[in-house]
Amino acid sequence: MQGSTLPLDGIRVIDFTQVMLGPSCTQALGDFGADVVKVERPGGGDLSRTGVLAATGGDNPIFLALNRNKRGIVVDLTTPAGREVIADLIRGADVVVSNFRPGVMERLGFGAQAVAELNPRAIWAAGSGFGASGPYAHKGGQDILGQAYSGVMKRLADPSHPVTIYATPIADYTAGLHLVQGILLALLHRERTGVGQRVEVSLYDSMLAMQMQEATTRLMYDQELNWALMPLTGCFPTSDSEIVIIGAFKENPLADICRALDLPDLSAEERFATLDGLRSNRDEIRGIIGARLRENSSAHFLAALEREDVLCGPVRTLDEALHDPQTEHNRMILEFEDQDGRLIRTIAPPIHLSEVPSLVRHAPPRIGEHTIELLNDLGYDDAKIETMRASGAIR
Repeated sequence: MQGSTLPLDGIRVIDFTQVMLGPSCTQALGDFGADVVKVERPGGGDLSRTGVLAATGGDNPIFLALNRNKRGIVVDLTTPAGREVIADLIRGADVVVSNFRPGVMERLGFGAQAVAELNPRAIWAAGSGFGASGPYAHKGGQDILGQAYSGVMKRLADPSHPVTIYATPIADYTAGLHLVQGILLALLHRERTGVGQRVEVSLYDSMLAMQMQEATTRLMYDQELNWALMPLTGCFPTSDSEIVIIGAFKENPLADICRALDLPDLSAEERFATLDGLRSNRDEIRGIIGARLRENSSAHFLAALEREDVLCGPVRTLDEALHDPQTEHNRMILEFEDQDGRLIRTIAPPIHLSEVPSLVRHAPPRIGEHTIELLNDLGYDDAKIETMRASGAIR
């Protein structure tokens, strides 16, 4: 590493977010140097601390996955003293991030206009379900709703299968990355102009953007684009597991697949000689390939397909992927100790910078862990802090 300065050193983020969309964004900023101050409500704090899959001892893996490199403060925003603390934090901040329903930050007293009055250089960033206005703005945002409303849930590899929820929160993660992108763009703009601005993303928009190829095909030609329905592409059972084959991006992928599987060159047959023919006879050609693949193991056929440079791979479980040598080589398992010396194992940032790798500077905070430290940073004396604690304004 040529230097020790991380790209976002000196950037302070006031983080009102919870669950996944917002925390995935603010953790990404913290991983590369931002001082992220996580503001939580008295009582339970972030919903993911005690929500789904809460582990014994109160440590929820969902919370641990999304909240490293943050300092935690508990403030009651219904009290004047609590609002004073937040106002003081915002005056020295670069970014204010939330992922409540539209209007909540305004009711708390820290909407975009109020933040701009406190600090014209601050970037006010918000993630929501459907956007700040419009017919669905009042609705709560949640990953599964983003999948459903945007059409993603209906886009199946096999349209004859029942509609189902995608098991990984793709809407939350995608919108979180878009929020990071928007914040970085706004910081770059502020560097040039000195002025902050609003940044807004939504689960709905992010899911539409994810379908940009499919949407453009529909909008311009009123046709369906479904990559999973390419005639020579799909998941196939072998004698011991499943593999995926991508029969595309080559001049004659069917000929290569046939050589690998020791089949006659089916591309020489008229019904399989063109892409239109393959589409019309998709079930037949997949049946021939599938029958051959069931005759031997995944390892056998993957080696044969790779010799012909056919894109292919095993269909793995998450556990298998976590223990894969490529995962280890890419340093994608992150290990660090929490405040009690317990080992936390999670996924590392997927962005690899040659000069300034990300660092774990803080374990996910205990609720209110850094309240006193942050108030001291703001210049609050012990007497004032004790008065605020006694009144319930802080914890």
